[in-house]
Amino acid sequence: MKIIDPHLHLFDLSQGEYSWLKPECPPFWSDKSLIAKNFSENDLTLSKPLTLAGFVHIEAGFDNQQPWREIAWLESTCKIPFRSIALLDITLPKALFLTQLESLMTYQSVVGVRYILDDDALTILNNKNSAVNLAILAAKKLSFELQMSLANNAATERLITILSSNTDLQVCINHAGWPTQNNAQSLCWLQNLKRLASFDNVFVKCSGFEMANRHYSANWAGKIIHQCIESFGIYRVMLASNFPLSLFHTSYENTWNSYLSIGSNNLGENEPADIKPLYSKEQLTQLCFSNAQRFYQF
Repeated sequence: MKIIDPHLHLFDLSQGEYSWLKPECPPFWSDKSLIAKNFSENDLTLSKPLTLAGFVHIEAGFDNQQPWREIAWLESTCKIPFRSIALLDITLPKALFLTQLESLMTYQSVVGVRYILDDDALTILNNKNSAVNLAILAAKKLSFELQMSLANNAATERLITILSSNTDLQVCINHAGWPTQNNAQSLCWLQNLKRLASFDNVFVKCSGFEMANRHYSANWAGKIIHQCIESFGIYRVMLASNFPLSLFHTSYENTWNSYLSIGSNNLGENEPADIKPLYSKEQLTQLCFSNAQRFYQF
């Protein structure tokens, strides 16, 4: 089975800055040293019958002032087919945003940009430049990686306003919109997930479960994946690794084997599930390969 991993990060600490990986800088994770090292495509090892056919590299803080440097490094070193999501601040004045975007577009792997919203989601989306710049992305046929909590009602409301007037903008929700194991927040997350699913131009990636809980269960991850598929349909959901942060939970290969176990209804005797989604081989191929192939323009 061929895999396109639509969300991972590679590091070269001798080339990039990666301030967030330094022990003196936030986030102050006790296990951050596990990922504060070099990672290349050679670390993306899968065993038969799985084959890594391609990946999407998501910006990783290589150089926040000159984000094209990360793309140049990737294109000079990577051999596996890949696409790049570059860093670009959507609150920049239009002229500066266009200048930086044009620099990024000179690289053939660039298919979209990310600007992490997270705790600042409402402030960033309310910025007068953000909607204008997102419309520019749509006109250039580039996608936007949306990283924020869908439990944030105010930010989601503002996002829906932007999407309603910009239906050509291709958006992919990162990490399933940060689902939690808090019951009240989970309900809010699910309601907003369904609201965003009403836009045909919005997709969702299921990954990053280790950021909610380093020891998350396959049952919980399966439930989130199932809710995303119920909301978006099988054609707008992708499974992804979030490597190397996925190493906080398990190995790269085990991440993908876990997804396939969830999909094939084989969670094991020690992991009884209240929801055991069962997907056909064709559906698993869509989740693990063809949806990413289509969205990221392979």
